[in-house]
Amino acid sequence: MLHVALKEWAVICDLLLEGRTALLLRKGGIAEPAGAGTFEMTHTRFALFPSWAHQKPRMIVADYRDRVRVLDEPAEITFTGMAEVVKVWQAPNPGAVFDLDDLHPYADAHVRMRFDYKPDRPVWLVAVKAMKFAAPATIRNDVDYCGCLSWVPLKPEHAVEDAGAAPVLTDAALAAVVATVEERMKRAGG
Repeated sequence: MLHVALKEWAVICDLLLEGRTALLLRKGGIAEPAGAGTFEMTHTRFALFPSWAHQKPRMIVADYRDRVRVLDEPAEITFTGMAEVVKVWQAPNPGAVFDLDDLHPYADAHVRMRFDYKPDRPVWLVAVKAMKFAAPATIRNDVDYCGCLSWVPLKPEHAVEDAGAAPVLTDAALAAVVATVEERMKRAGG
């Protein structure tokens, strides 16, 4: 059972669970416990909590912009998958992330925005092993889950069953992504 979820744009959750990306770009939300713009990788295994607030089509590459919907917080959340952290890198500069544009769906404007917001705080690239749940789980969107934050501790009655979750990428495909990021980050000085 999973008792924590990572809140991420719904379009990113979908792309992870379709195997179209294995990378997350994180900086931290406004309501983080350690302060705005502070992201800490406090969990390595988590449900993917889709969020529609703050999604902007121009912040995603053109191929996926038509999939971005901006909605208010829904009454219910459906969890369709989870992720496990494979590797974390501190991105040294926007150019290092631009150099990975074949591996992630973030538009250049989004990358710049992440670096420009609270520039004293780091931007992280996180490689994850995304897995689809055997069956989706729908829960009531509790008031404690709302807002601009990264980690969502799930109430006991909302814990999500992860038994039978199936990886969307093969181990070899995921290892190739990690190796590519490693190589390009070294080249960028990260």
